[in-house]
Amino acid sequence: MEINKIQALYDTCHVLFSEGRVPNFQQIHYLKNMLDNIEAIDVGIDEFGFCDSPTSDANVDNGSMRLLCGQSFSEITYIHIHECDDVSIGVFCVPAGKEFPLHDHPGMTVLSKILYGSVYVKAYDWINFDSTKGQTIGLAGKVIDEVMKAPHEPSILFPRSGGNIHSFRALTSCAILDVLSPPYSQDFERPSTYYYDIPIPYLNGYSMLEEKPLPDDLVVHGAPYLGPSIVTMYDDYHFSDQFGYENHV
Repeated sequence: MEINKIQALYDTCHVLFSEGRVPNFQQIHYLKNMLDNIEAIDVGIDEFGFCDSPTSDANVDNGSMRLLCGQSFSEITYIHIHECDDVSIGVFCVPAGKEFPLHDHPGMTVLSKILYGSVYVKAYDWINFDSTKGQTIGLAGKVIDEVMKAPHEPSILFPRSGGNIHSFRALTSCAILDVLSPPYSQDFERPSTYYYDIPIPYLNGYSMLEEKPLPDDLVVHGAPYLGPSIVTMYDDYHFSDQFGYENHV
């Protein structure tokens, strides 16, 4: 029986990221290609759905399933798919005009795929910073400053490169599939930190970033995951063989 795309994504993440593993370039590229094949319908979203309620009925592959209406979100909404100590998988649905302010991903590897819509992305990496006085401030170089429109290849950011500190503003209604490893955690000193960015006039492409409080107007709502269910206890021998890992399940 063919495994659905989200189950396959979970299985791969489980193997690549469990027990604090750090994937190599080949493995990250494999995961990136996997994300590139995922569409909104695979996570239970009807991209073109307009409806008064959050969900609608749709026929998919001659079967009936409930879907979230992609054009009906009026606030930033997160669809939780899976989270454990090693990885989180979910989808942000962002209505046109809404913005997720500049924030970081401490010690994380993050893969993102725009499922539909267009979004303006700005991203920085640290050049030098100081956190000794209880507030982080420093010099950062801009690495992304562009509009990304679906279909667009998945983006990857790393702990120290790829645009670890980013913001995004939806130009149209959009949905973004995110894979984070490890997830945010206050207990493990991986909080989300927000920043002001102050461009330096005489240094094109560089800004001073200064930590700021959680924005009062940032509200993220939740919506149910209506895509195919995933089994989180799964024998990963076929993935382990491919990537040269031993089977620990």
